[in-house]
Amino acid sequence: MPIKEIVRELQGKAANLALRMPISWINILAGPPVAVDGRTLDGRTQWFLTLLARSGQLPAHRMSVADARAEYDAFLPMLSGRPAPVGEIVDRTIDAPAVAGAARRMRVRIYRPAGAVARLLPTILYLHGGGWVVGSLEGYDLVCRYICARTGCAVAAIDYRLAPEHKFPAAIDDAVAAYRWLSTEATGLGLDPARIVLAGDSAGGTVATVLARLVRDDPHPPCLQWLFYPVTDLAMDTASYKSCGEGFMLSKADMEWARGHYLNSPDEIADPRASPLRADDLAGVAPALIYTAGFDPLRDEGKAYADRLSGAGVKTIHREFESLIHGFVGMRGVLQAGARAMDEMVAGLRHELAQLGR
Repeated sequence: MPIKEIVRELQGKAANLALRMPISWINILAGPPVAVDGRTLDGRTQWFLTLLARSGQLPAHRMSVADARAEYDAFLPMLSGRPAPVGEIVDRTIDAPAVAGAARRMRVRIYRPAGAVARLLPTILYLHGGGWVVGSLEGYDLVCRYICARTGCAVAAIDYRLAPEHKFPAAIDDAVAAYRWLSTEATGLGLDPARIVLAGDSAGGTVATVLARLVRDDPHPPCLQWLFYPVTDLAMDTASYKSCGEGFMLSKADMEWARGHYLNSPDEIADPRASPLRADDLAGVAPALIYTAGFDPLRDEGKAYADRLSGAGVKTIHREFESLIHGFVGMRGVLQAGARAMDEMVAGLRHELAQLGR
């Protein structure tokens, strides 16, 4: 194993031990509670951010794209907890939108829950986060295993194209192709085409909610949206960008870095495929469960999008985890509050799926 990998592994173990100290010790070491906008940061999360700052870890906006991808894929599994047991994991390749006239294939990883007895399983089409620039099937493997094991749903995670090599709207086009493949082939795969959930975190949440609008009139439209702190307006001018734009894992500078790599020009900020909050018509899209974090620059736009959906007559449930930061979906292994939040989100999804057809 290369020295860099050994050091990273040791750092990860040391950080995990530090985060598992009694909360009374952590409250002393982390310093006075941090409060913003009437919210108080979770104590272990505050200690985690302190450890991260001491580690010298560079923020994404100060890295090359290649380094940011490598660090993200190494960092996320350290935080995501132990592998949850699933019944089967299968990698497939499917036809994807051509590039410059050339045919291409796209990877899809399908997770099936252990002990499933249903003839046709409900399925979550999962779109990973990472600002449209970083993130991968490998980096999100533990997240997808957990979701599969705890929801009882199959999970189909797609390896959509990333910027800057493939700029907007490449990720959207890949998501549409993946959804239509899944809904067409579902029955043959043992999946239920009438119970496909669109899910994603951060930039993946953006792609998921744009996808929900683009395929709402398909023969088998999605049954639900399950969105974790989605980006809904790339203008980046909400109040939470001002109060939470520095010091809480994801910064405004990181988002500007991602936006600069993703978009072809600033004019595309107004495109509803980039900023779904700007869509003219949201009527008829799938019901939505939207979860946001209190110490996240994306907090306010997530709430605004939930309000827009409700105003369009779409059944929408919004829940803010006031004490958490952006990215908590991948921090189940180190943040107890993040683990509890994920359990609550899973319970919400299971409840909504149980209501279908009643």
